[in-house]
Amino acid sequence: MTTIAIVGAGPGLGAAVARRFGREGFRAALISRTQAHVDRLAEELAVDGVTARGYAADVRDPEALTTALAAAADDLGPVSVLQYSPVPRKEFLKPVAETTTADLRAATEFSILGAATAVRQVLPGMRELGGGTILLPNGSSAATPNAAVAGTSVAFAGESAYGRMLHDALAAEGIGVAQLIIPGAIGGGDRLYEPDALAERLWQLHAEPGTFRVTVGEGPA
Repeated sequence: MTTIAIVGAGPGLGAAVARRFGREGFRAALISRTQAHVDRLAEELAVDGVTARGYAADVRDPEALTTALAAAADDLGPVSVLQYSPVPRKEFLKPVAETTTADLRAATEFSILGAATAVRQVLPGMRELGGGTILLPNGSSAATPNAAVAGTSVAFAGESAYGRMLHDALAAEGIGVAQLIIPGAIGGGDRLYEPDALAERLWQLHAEPGTFRVTVGEGPA
């Protein structure tokens, strides 16, 4: 049995993805900064029949993130799917003229270096398995820069470039890399953006690998 590791797991999209993959027999490693939050989420998922376990790690702390992912593989089984989807912090959502170099550095650590740390940790295991999937759900600023949220726009652009290069480099090894652009509010009332609907899209990107970028409400790009 293999594991989906959800970095940035929460009660919305993260929980829905854990349930969707759990129905297919995956165990779920739930990673966020607060142990109590992921422990509570794991308990809720257990009620739905999903084997899940929580791990605390800040994505800006490479050692903590690496340790959490290693522990998840030891506890639950090899990680064959990685979802990197931590929610951007408020300091990354400032207008561009108010965004400092410190803000950009932090956003880069959060979205680019954190993603790279997670990928480097799980990639050897995926290669041993002979395949796997890396999923990158992002907001619309990953595809179209938004001056109102400058830190995230810059960092998401870097994460997107990294993901696309991985997509091209790893395809021959049977490892898929896909980005789902979510240009609307998750759980905001539009059925396309409900957590369960997005979880289904992410499952499809895993089950039917192909193009790198897919935008909710549009075709692949």
